Amino acid sequence: MLETVPEATLVACVGLFGGVLLGLAARLGRFCTLGAIEDILYGGSDTRLRMWGMAIGTAIFGSFALIASGGFEAESSAYLSVQWLPWASVIGGLTFGYGMALAGNCGYGAIARLGGGDLRSFVIVLVMGVATYVVLSGPLAPIRAALFPQTELLPGAAPPGFAHLASNVTGLSTHGIGMAIGLVIFALSAKSKDVWTSPKNVFWAVVVGLAVISGWAGTAWVARTGFDDIAVVSHSFAAPLGESILWWMTGSARPISFAVGSIAGVWLGAFIGSLIKGHFRWEACEDPRELRRQIFGAALMGAGAVVAMGCTVGQGISAFSTLAYSAPVTFASIFAGAAFGLRQLIVGFRPAE
Repeated sequence: MLETVPEATLVACVGLFGGVLLGLAARLGRFCTLGAIEDILYGGSDTRLRMWGMAIGTAIFGSFALIASGGFEAESSAYLSVQWLPWASVIGGLTFGYGMALAGNCGYGAIARLGGGDLRSFVIVLVMGVATYVVLSGPLAPIRAALFPQTELLPGAAPPGFAHLASNVTGLSTHGIGMAIGLVIFALSAKSKDVWTSPKNVFWAVVVGLAVISGWAGTAWVARTGFDDIAVVSHSFAAPLGESILWWMTGSARPISFAVGSIAGVWLGAFIGSLIKGHFRWEACEDPRELRRQIFGAALMGAGAVVAMGCTVGQGISAFSTLAYSAPVTFASIFAGAAFGLRQLIVGFRPAE
């Protein structure tokens, strides 16, 4: 296959496959980070947050099963190949979470809503994509690099991951520890009658986990069997938004990538899901104040995701699947930032009675 299909196209197809699964999960399974946070803080339901936990558990178990089979080296991922900066995870996560509350969606959710015809999300996608590159490699990059340097690990240094730490302490296999942790997280998350009242909750959570696993497995296979310098990655929706925008503008001058396939896949999956549910309809923003808030929130998300090295999916599931130190810290910070932003919107702007 590598002789007939360019390697860049193959990894884009890998991204497309997983992206479609994620898009379907968003539209048919109502898999959403901000929605999960809103539910538990203001709706009295933890079902969608438990779905997130089951997705994480599935992704961890599957990723370390891949490691055990030799199909994936977690140390090759960006999350375990650079030194972890706790303050970057906290500051970036808080910034992203607050921006997510203001925008009303994370990058993944915005693409999924765009697939359902929400033109407001198109603005969020564009602004967030541009903001990531402004901070990643644009005018603000020197400031970001000075405050939050992303330094590669020295040869022989221990990867910043919980499974690797536990393996060094206990002498047990890294993949065995990782698979056990994944099973425990899944079991604890699934331990609720409310979750099982609708089996689709479990199904779509597992689908999301499998989408992340497919990213690691597919890109690792192409990198291992091909000749091009292919990065081993899985799904994230911050910098890939900017990369996709650049590709659509300059596709004849740059190869397609996993990121482009992933973004297109989420849109396609969400579009199909919205047609299945009969929910597709064009929507636009009628309030300039709302649009201003969403633009500001999208810019904050883009900047925060670059600092934290990932978004709700990038750190919240993909990095979690490798049990990187950054994952739970960033995810908790995103939750805290979103909770603050939601409180400001719900309470701070409530009309006087």
